[in-house]
Amino acid sequence: MATYSKVKLSGSDDGRNISVTGTGTGASVTVHQAGAGTTNMDEVWIYACNTSASAVVLTIEYGNTTDQDDLIELELAADSGMTLIVPGFLLMDSLYVKAFAATGNVININGFVNRITA
Repeated sequence: MATYSKVKLSGSDDGRNISVTGTGTGASVTVHQAGAGTTNMDEVWIYACNTSASAVVLTIEYGNTTDQDDLIELELAADSGMTLIVPGFLLMDSLYVKAFAATGNVININGFVNRITA
């Protein structure tokens, strides 16, 4: 029977917000790294807010940084509260979730992972 445990995003210090400092794929910040192996899965929930006075595009690199198919993009409104970005998608095999934004240091990310072990 599978077990579930709620854990913080691995890129977060003590569960605090992760500041998106990078403005391109080469400078993206690590949000989370999934657990090792292919029998366990991480159900990833990510929220983001924009603290700037202008709308900003956030790009999430979900599992891969070089494939267009692995990108999630969303324009976050100016001075927006937390907005759901990743609604429980599954990830495994030590793959990464990374993020960058059109403007650095104005997007904060937080969330959690439901770790599902076989």
